[in-house]
Amino acid sequence: MEEPHHPTTAAPAGSKPSGAAGFTEYQRFVILILALLQFTIILDFMIISPLSDLMLKALQLSTSQFGSVVSAYGISAGIAGILAAGFADKFDRKKLLMFFYSGFIVGTVFCALAFNYQTLLIARIVTGLFGGVVGSVSMAIITDVFALSQRGRVMGFVQMAFAGSQILGIPIGLLLANHWGWHATFYMVVGLALCIATVVVLRLQPITGHLQLQSDKNPLEHLWHTVQKRNYRIGFMATTMLSLGGFMLMPFTSAFLVNNVQIPQDSLPVVFLFTGLSSMVIMPLIGRISDRIDKYKIFVFGSVLASIMVVVYTNLSPVPIYVVIMINMIMFMGIMSRMVPASALTSAVPEMYDRGAFMSINSSLQQMAGGVAAMFAGLVVVQRGQGHPLEHFNTLGYVMVVIFAISTLLIYRVSLVVKRKAGQNLVARV
Repeated sequence: MEEPHHPTTAAPAGSKPSGAAGFTEYQRFVILILALLQFTIILDFMIISPLSDLMLKALQLSTSQFGSVVSAYGISAGIAGILAAGFADKFDRKKLLMFFYSGFIVGTVFCALAFNYQTLLIARIVTGLFGGVVGSVSMAIITDVFALSQRGRVMGFVQMAFAGSQILGIPIGLLLANHWGWHATFYMVVGLALCIATVVVLRLQPITGHLQLQSDKNPLEHLWHTVQKRNYRIGFMATTMLSLGGFMLMPFTSAFLVNNVQIPQDSLPVVFLFTGLSSMVIMPLIGRISDRIDKYKIFVFGSVLASIMVVVYTNLSPVPIYVVIMINMIMFMGIMSRMVPASALTSAVPEMYDRGAFMSINSSLQQMAGGVAAMFAGLVVVQRGQGHPLEHFNTLGYVMVVIFAISTLLIYRVSLVVKRKAGQNLVARV
């Protein structure tokens, strides 16, 4: 049983009525624009990994320094999200979205202009301070505009941005980097983001329905009120563990493929292209299935599959590129089967008047956990010289399996909270 749905803005004239079976014209626009927003945010964050071998050589970075660059984004994003959480339900979500997205664009320009470890580190901190909040605002918009019975599909479509970044963004970004240097990739992100920001300003309607439910608590009191709720803390713990496992391999994936598996740098776009194509097919399918059957069962299936494939992947020796592509595709099938149902379940935990604060804290913990995971990876993985194989990469795989098991238990608790809340809503309606 889904939670009560409170429309926050009128749909444009001529739209079809919404429901579990379909979306209105305006809802389809919201899905598209949020997916495009996430595409640029995810691409900016994910592109660091494919560029790892180029950047390690061009900027003469150690593995620990590169881990710090990757983690700087996540940790600064997490801090910004927590600071913004108390204010997240006090403003029109559209205005909040544009403020932080504009800062993200400026930070990405600084990334493109970076010329050494120090300037790149500062640029990633600035980008994270703004970009990390965009995801939480987008999640709050989803929970405001779509009923729970629709959110599995919405999460599937919006998180297709992850696949899109691999199909289009990362291969194109790598091609640009191979020809004009790694800076060109960040300029590409800036150009895309400017186009998307223009559409958001012109087409997205104000989202203010949550303002009618606000109390007189000041932002800090609202933040404390949100953190105090036990059910919310369960959701926060689950998100933290999900992110710790999810981001641990990311910083050194390309460096591992180039130096350990001996995949040529010029062939990396092909690996990411096929991985992204498979994710593009799987994401909507998983979203649709998770709306029809128990979301937790889908999550468990994904966790088992991902655990097996992570161990296989992190222990790879030199193999043909088609083997790498097949393993990558199956591994990401498992990872996506975890992300979609987990996001849908977590979105159902907060009450409407807490959604902005909850999503902001949740996104902050996700970013900070990802930053900690990247820093941990930088300390575990060792490269003794340029072109040398990475050592201890498989250790990360074993650690991830343990984290997957813990997160499975936490998501089970989240699913119980959601079912109990749905039962209470049913009683209230009767």
